[in-house]
Amino acid sequence: MPTPLPETAELLQSFGTALGLGLLVGLQREWVQNRVAGIRTFALLSLLGALCGLLGILYGGWVIAAALITCVSVVIIGHLAEMQNKEPDSGLTTEMAMLVMFTTGMITMHGLRLVSVIIAGTVMVLLQSKKPLHDMVRRIGEDDLREIARLVLAGLVILPALPNREMGYLGVLNPFAIWLMVVLIVGISLTAYLAGKFISGSKGAALAGIFGGLISSTATTASLARRSRVVGACGITLAAITLIASAIVFLRVIVEVAIAAPAHIQTMLPPLIAMMFWFGLIAAITHRLSERSNKHTADESPPSELKSAVVFGLLYAVVLLIVAAARHHFGDSGLYIAAAISGLTDMDAITLSTSRLVSMASLETSTAWRMILLGGLANIVFKSILVMTLGARAFIKPVLLGLTSALLGGAAILALWP
Repeated sequence: MPTPLPETAELLQSFGTALGLGLLVGLQREWVQNRVAGIRTFALLSLLGALCGLLGILYGGWVIAAALITCVSVVIIGHLAEMQNKEPDSGLTTEMAMLVMFTTGMITMHGLRLVSVIIAGTVMVLLQSKKPLHDMVRRIGEDDLREIARLVLAGLVILPALPNREMGYLGVLNPFAIWLMVVLIVGISLTAYLAGKFISGSKGAALAGIFGGLISSTATTASLARRSRVVGACGITLAAITLIASAIVFLRVIVEVAIAAPAHIQTMLPPLIAMMFWFGLIAAITHRLSERSNKHTADESPPSELKSAVVFGLLYAVVLLIVAAARHHFGDSGLYIAAAISGLTDMDAITLSTSRLVSMASLETSTAWRMILLGGLANIVFKSILVMTLGARAFIKPVLLGLTSALLGGAAILALWP
């Protein structure tokens, strides 16, 4: 009897993981100019392995054994051809694409049409993107590769090994969640650096800010503040990224409220939208000033953030303990105090929990949005402290000006909104 297949979402996650790992190994091989298999070949090879693994679930392990023999044969043939062919563009891309598409065609016969379409589209993009991918690899130096390896160590080796459960005082210290903040800081800093290196300055700054805000604006602020101390760093550009990330937080909050309390969006969203637009205007002005400065940080060496990220992770753990102690002593009687303390490091928790209470008719909407906004203002205060503690002078001034303006605007909305 055939083994039941996993859900489509799980399948796509497995294929995405296989593709990412193939690109990662291919990046290293491409950088050392291995002509037998490069970044695209490794990506296609990993996809082939995932596809054959899927077929192994359906038909047994002999499929995987046969696929392994086939791949070894192709590699040997390709290597022999490469030894005879001195053309600089000889490789296995076409051969691997043929094997992947052959296997993709096989799984369409088993009802996996959506997965087949996605795999085929991925192959097409990889084949079409030869020049951009190769240009990207050539622009990555040894220092860049070392920082990528550190990120892989922190995120793919250490992080999965940590226990993902609450422990310690009041059960609020989660080693996995705390180290995740370390990984985010390293990853966001490296992403901002690469965005500035591969994309023109202003577009790279905007993209890095949006990306950082969607993941963690607090980690983004800490990372960029530390990066501002590097010789040659442009304070106004890093400030623009920081403010964009902080403004994006309120967009994320709005989406969370709309999902968690859809019946109350007409009452809860308008003041939060007003805050988002106000903060967005501040970020846009700062970004425009960074464009006019014509100064960017794309040529600086890659940021080495692991040590400072670990320090921030410890600080994050201390704040979690303070928040837990405050909640334990104040209880439900101090809703606004709890909201302000909760928002120091994380807006998602206070937003989702408050919206849930509103949807259950356990909290008034007027109180709920004020709690969420107060948490956002507390988060701005916490970021200001990070900026003053970790940042350089050229970075501190524009960021503090922007954060203070956002704080005043939020306080006005909190006090004057009917």
